Amino acid sequence: MLRIPQILATGSYVPEQVVTNADLEARLGEPVDQWLQDNVGIKERRFMAAGQTTSDLVTAAANRALQDANISATDLDLIILSTDTPDFVSPATAVVVQDKLGAVNANAFDINSACAGWVRALDQGARYLMTEPNMRYVLVAGGYGMSRYLDWQDKHTATIFADGAGVAILGVGQAAGYMGSEFKTIGKYHKVLGIYGGAASNPATPDYVATHGAPHLQFVERFPKEFNTEHWPKLIHALLERHAMDADDIDHYYFTQVNLRGIEMVMDIINQPMRKTHYVMDKWGYTGSPCVVMALDDALTQGKGPRPGDKVMFVASGGGVSMAASLWIWGHG
Repeated sequence: MLRIPQILATGSYVPEQVVTNADLEARLGEPVDQWLQDNVGIKERRFMAAGQTTSDLVTAAANRALQDANISATDLDLIILSTDTPDFVSPATAVVVQDKLGAVNANAFDINSACAGWVRALDQGARYLMTEPNMRYVLVAGGYGMSRYLDWQDKHTATIFADGAGVAILGVGQAAGYMGSEFKTIGKYHKVLGIYGGAASNPATPDYVATHGAPHLQFVERFPKEFNTEHWPKLIHALLERHAMDADDIDHYYFTQVNLRGIEMVMDIINQPMRKTHYVMDKWGYTGSPCVVMALDDALTQGKGPRPGDKVMFVASGGGVSMAASLWIWGHG
């Protein structure tokens, strides 16, 4: 019997605290609103409350997806959590989510592929379902709590990044679903953007913190401005070519939500209308790894998402640099 992985349900969650561009202007002491709207597309974002953690955000999103799928947490066989803002350096945040959900039958592990992580985790979840005959449901989650790592002296990061979570529940069917994925890594950029303190390379010793401050997100080296607009079309076409398809065949594109102008440029490069994509960075800011599935979930909530038989592509990139694209035929209505 065929075991074709399908996306059965999605869920997303953003914290209650709304931080507008005007709020940032007051905190930074300089105008940023017009620049953010014109160049990035961000109007506001959400930050975690003092007592919240990444696992709390993921748990809230997961509960919504479980309700949508009409299954219980005890039905889950596996939790894969993509995050680069974990609750702890160790243990994995996925095991915390397992406990908070009450998903006592699920194995759980984290992956860290920065902002490309959820799409890579999605591919892993699909492959588990294809190869493990006793596995029924996989929770593929992304969680982002980057507000914990913002440097308020750095307007280039403090104005973009935000908090949120998104998940998909995968199951199996005998028809449409997972088709395949394409990946690319360019490791020479690993020193460009990241949280470089607090781990084995730069432990957060008293001396380190006194010199460099607490671990925080930072741009260290210049990053090519046109990186996504150069590499995303190549990734898209490589995946399409493998399946004897072209860009016109895809009904929905969901991208990393870092820059609306970049998404517009990519859609123009592949000669596709903007109605085929959906964005959420205007209201939620840049939520890293989960932003792709958060865009999907928001589109579905608004009645703009995929319908059975639609072809869907997820495209993501993150620090490192890591990139991923995954192709699906929507098999769940």
